[in-house]
Amino acid sequence: MDTYTHGHAEAVLQSHRWRTAANSAAYLLPSLRPGLDLLDVGCGPGTITVDLAALVAPGRVLGVDMTDAPLAEARDLAERTGASVVFEVGDVYALAEDDDSFDVVHAHQVLQHLADPVAALREMARVCRPGGLIAVRDVDYAALGWFPADPVLDGWLDLYRQVHRRNGGEPDAGRRLLAWAHEAGLRDVVPTTGSWCFATPADRQWWGGSWAGRATTSSFAEQAVAYGLATTDDLAEIAAAWLRWAAADDGWLGMLHGELLIRVP
Repeated sequence: MDTYTHGHAEAVLQSHRWRTAANSAAYLLPSLRPGLDLLDVGCGPGTITVDLAALVAPGRVLGVDMTDAPLAEARDLAERTGASVVFEVGDVYALAEDDDSFDVVHAHQVLQHLADPVAALREMARVCRPGGLIAVRDVDYAALGWFPADPVLDGWLDLYRQVHRRNGGEPDAGRRLLAWAHEAGLRDVVPTTGSWCFATPADRQWWGGSWAGRATTSSFAEQAVAYGLATTDDLAEIAAAWLRWAAADDGWLGMLHGELLIRVP
């Protein structure tokens, strides 16, 4: 069983709710059309899934996550928006769907958390129809940058990468997506990059507040202490640094993501 570094604390779900097809799956959108059947792996609270469902309706849309924790919220969102989506608990290594069930298989910020992303890609390919698309996008934490400089945030990034790897994942997944696809035997690939930028006062307050919360009340915080990599005082200092960054008038943060569109043979 893979360990999800972030968990599903409110500070984490706050971040996940911000994600939309426009800001998190723009590289996929030109390939979508009405009537396609789509699987969203690692759907979380469903904000991206519901957006994608609107673009492929009346196609079948299924969202799966490793735990039921965020799915009640996802189902509520689908009901409120009128989206035709089914949400279920699922295992990315052993999906319950038959071979060749979907035209599109999408996974946003999923492969970085898996001990065996290559096996997951092979399983996604199994349920994707010949000629269909697998779309994956993952951040590359080594390429993360911010201003003003803050040694406490430097320490946060080092700590986060240590915890992530201790959990069996790869925080610098973005640059590895192409290699993982090739190892999975998937060669018809279009690689791109995308980015998020948080620099307006509202964006800084939202992102800095989310990470201040994650630093003290999330699975990441619990794991950092349990693994002996940080103390609660260290984490409180990190939370304060995120709030300090959020309050900086010239604060800026950029996150690079690797993206792949994989055509299934």
